[in-house]
Amino acid sequence: MTVLTRSAPKVAAVSTLIERDFAVPDIRCAGCISKLEQGLVRDSRIHTARVNFTEKRVHVSCAADAQMPDLLGAFTSLGFEAHPIGEGASEIDADAANSRELLRAVAVSGFAMMNIMLLSVSVWSGATGVTRDLFHWLSAMIALPTIAYAGRPFFRSAWRALRHGQTNMDVPISIGVTLATALSLYETATHGPHAYFDSAVMLLFFLLCGRWLDSVMRDRARGGVTALLRNMGTGAMVIDSDDSTRWVDATQLHPGMVMLVAAGERLAADGVIIAGASRIDLSLLTGESAPQAAALDDVVHAGTLNLETPIRVRVTAAGTDTAIADIARLMGEASQGKSRYVRIADRAARLYAPAVHALALLAFVGWMLAGAGVHQSLLIAVAVLIITCPCALGLAVPAAQIVAAGALMKVGVLIKDGSALERLAEVDRALIDKTGTLTLGRPVASNLHEIAPEDRSLLLALARASRHPLSAALTRDLVGIEAAHVTDIRETPGFGVEALWQGLAVTLGRPQSGDAGTELVTELAIDMHPVATVRFADALRPDAVATIAALDAQGIDAMILSGDRTAAVAPVARTLGLTAMTGMSPQDKLAAISRHAAAGHKVLMIGDGLNDGPALAAGHASMAPGSASDVGKNASDCIFLGDRLMPVAQTIRMARRTQAIVRQNFMLAIGYNVIAVPLAFAGLVTPLVAALAMSGSSLIVVSNALRLKRALK
Repeated sequence: MTVLTRSAPKVAAVSTLIERDFAVPDIRCAGCISKLEQGLVRDSRIHTARVNFTEKRVHVSCAADAQMPDLLGAFTSLGFEAHPIGEGASEIDADAANSRELLRAVAVSGFAMMNIMLLSVSVWSGATGVTRDLFHWLSAMIALPTIAYAGRPFFRSAWRALRHGQTNMDVPISIGVTLATALSLYETATHGPHAYFDSAVMLLFFLLCGRWLDSVMRDRARGGVTALLRNMGTGAMVIDSDDSTRWVDATQLHPGMVMLVAAGERLAADGVIIAGASRIDLSLLTGESAPQAAALDDVVHAGTLNLETPIRVRVTAAGTDTAIADIARLMGEASQGKSRYVRIADRAARLYAPAVHALALLAFVGWMLAGAGVHQSLLIAVAVLIITCPCALGLAVPAAQIVAAGALMKVGVLIKDGSALERLAEVDRALIDKTGTLTLGRPVASNLHEIAPEDRSLLLALARASRHPLSAALTRDLVGIEAAHVTDIRETPGFGVEALWQGLAVTLGRPQSGDAGTELVTELAIDMHPVATVRFADALRPDAVATIAALDAQGIDAMILSGDRTAAVAPVARTLGLTAMTGMSPQDKLAAISRHAAAGHKVLMIGDGLNDGPALAAGHASMAPGSASDVGKNASDCIFLGDRLMPVAQTIRMARRTQAIVRQNFMLAIGYNVIAVPLAFAGLVTPLVAALAMSGSSLIVVSNALRLKRALK
């Protein structure tokens, strides 16, 4: 697991420190991380700084008296635009806006490139004189507005860096595009035989494609914490001292208030029951599949669901002090542990800008000293800038990841973060939640075959009139059965459904003994006499055994990590031949992952519930089933759909194959530069040929990546 490093704290003591978070959309590579973490702490007001690369955020510890304009100025001095997070209107979705801008730029540059290439064909075919000049001017009319619009992401980034005495990989790109365009205008105005508008626009198009693909992958990796907090109740009916009630928004709740929580309502705060008894669905926090009884003096938590009868709860913690908010913080901290996983291309890009600048300048100066003249020397320098464009290098990773993601989608796996394929290829241990992951996560009637057909008809008639989860499961499992004719159907929360059948009272609900223990059961009674008891189980996924065997064949050790009771987990563990840890809280799961990581293992976490969110974020890689909660799906790196578990093993196989293709792509990109750069430096390549060579290298990389389409066959 890649460990998040922190900038070294300052030796000088700081009296009072506060924590602040900033969104920094222009974090693009390892160089940006290093620049921010090392540069920010040079400001006397900032004590420490750490970058979350995945979310493009920076967490700083600063003096309590530090003013926001001064902190923003520290970012600006390093060439980065920052937005404070949690400051109302200033908190913008800069990443989504950036993705939309890149997509529009890709579309514009692609359309312009095709049209300019059509005009260039005529010139290449031998057009001369006025005809050639006309085509050059038409190309200029298309290229100039296109470059001005589509090149903005590069130009803005380069300008901010240069304005503050910094450099980045967008600087040589901007210089190359600008020089190629200016040189083309000069050639067109002086009736020259060559113009390079097609080169400039083609360069932009391929660079934008790589950047947009990378942006899309990163955008899909965010949003888990927001989805988690949506599971809290939006508010509560509060009972005042005079026994009157009023609705209070969740943000206005505070300890000491008394909430009246109706059946079917989610709690908006943590508290203690002071009146009433019910069953609470705790799956959101613990993954426990069976609803738990809750009575006087029991502790209940925000986000859990009251299933049966109204209860009164005295608030003990609200807002950011609730258990669900603690899980959200754990998720944020865990995801930062992976944020420094920087791809090889990003690390290589750190040296790219100075190397290209030096090469281009050396080519210009060398040819000037050789007597080639300003025009020829500039032409060669532009060719060097274009031919060293990192298109192939930039596409080496995202091209392979996009093709792999497409192939996996066909088998029901959605990849949210391209870098997850890199991490998945390294995993050697899988920690798997039980409920909803190894099992289907929904109750299935296990003994319907033991019940008489007439009783099954009654079961269906009553079950389909109820919204209770067990009734819904029973309705689904009794498909094909003809329901009995019943009248006067009514449902009483906490007790079940009752009706009249052939003049007799029939009920479907809790066993008349009043205690089902830990078993999921419902009972059918006719005229107060029990006639059938339906037992429910959470069935294993149909290919769970085969999947565990496939993981073992790939050298991956698996074990169960569950919030369920030992009695519920033990049968599954025996069937699969796995060891299991049970009754685990989100903090326990997080600690387990940390122990495995400390022992040198690369952990794959597979889970589905809200309680798995921090663990999914902390794992070296993570997967969630399509039936998972919004939190689980947002915190995971990829999602597998359907009832099969085998896509987990297939995804790991694809990830390892993808990494092999990525390494091949890097070798191809490096080989291209080893051959092409000396030719450009020697003056044997024009800017047009350089653009074609650059595009050709990109196409070779993409073609190699396309071989991944057959990796799962």
